[in-house]
Amino acid sequence: MTFALIATGGTIACTTVRDGSLVPTVSGQQLAASLGADDGTHDIEVVEFRALDSSSITLADLDELLLCVREQLARPDIDGVLITHGTDSLEETALALSLFDLGDGPIVLTGAQRAFDHPAGDGPRNLRDAYELLRSGKPGVWVQFGGKTIPGRGARKWHTSQLNGFEELPVGDSAVPLLPLAPMAGNPVEIIAAYPGAGATLVDASLPHTRGLVIEAMGSGNMGAEMGAGVARALQADIPVVISTRTPYGNTKLAYGGAGGGATLGEMGAVAAGGFRAGQARIMLAAALATGTPVAEMFSRAPASTTYTAG
Repeated sequence: MTFALIATGGTIACTTVRDGSLVPTVSGQQLAASLGADDGTHDIEVVEFRALDSSSITLADLDELLLCVREQLARPDIDGVLITHGTDSLEETALALSLFDLGDGPIVLTGAQRAFDHPAGDGPRNLRDAYELLRSGKPGVWVQFGGKTIPGRGARKWHTSQLNGFEELPVGDSAVPLLPLAPMAGNPVEIIAAYPGAGATLVDASLPHTRGLVIEAMGSGNMGAEMGAGVARALQADIPVVISTRTPYGNTKLAYGGAGGGATLGEMGAVAAGGFRAGQARIMLAAALATGTPVAEMFSRAPASTTYTAG
């Protein structure tokens, strides 16, 4: 069996430099070597894709990564893809990989909360677990982290530093077939957070520069009247708006009336993000815009998905 390891940087590839900061200095070849090929029945081909902090990954970077994965899976000698990735935006990349038709074969993402040179680093275990999951041939897109196997759709980083820092949100299976690969970079989507009494300044300022908006609302999908008026103006300007929530758990329902209430904005065309939080909702909206898929269909409700835990 032969797998592609696509290295993108992140903490798993970081070491501590003189000033005490973490910098991605470890290559994909070094990460692959750390797995220690043992029985001669497998091989890893390394693609040195990027060496950066994942908070810097743009939609253009994601487009290139998706194309790279598709090219690898199109090869008859490649049985799956392992991606080493920073944790800051791992959930966005995992969702993007799960939305598009990239070919057959498992795709597994992993990373680390501690640097490569940390004396008690978690990267080696995560990398080994991810590699074993890849060898199992389990189809789909997965995040392997802290002993858990989490579907890429609905994955979320829930803690800044704990070693089991990822969880699955119950977002349901997609009612939309896998999308044809299309570039998202030409469809920028902004995320704007609501807070008590928030105005419309940021919403109005974004309109000339964005193709879509995700509002990280309060509660089940609410915001103040002034911000709600700005969202109404965006909808009237044919800017699609998806409303998520800053609340850690539960679905966005758009149930309340009033100028900033979710129900009022829903009647004007805003779409509830359901179980998705703002980061993944942004990727879904960008993918919908890139492929001409109706936004509401992307976020349609479906039965709850299942949590998978490594045995």
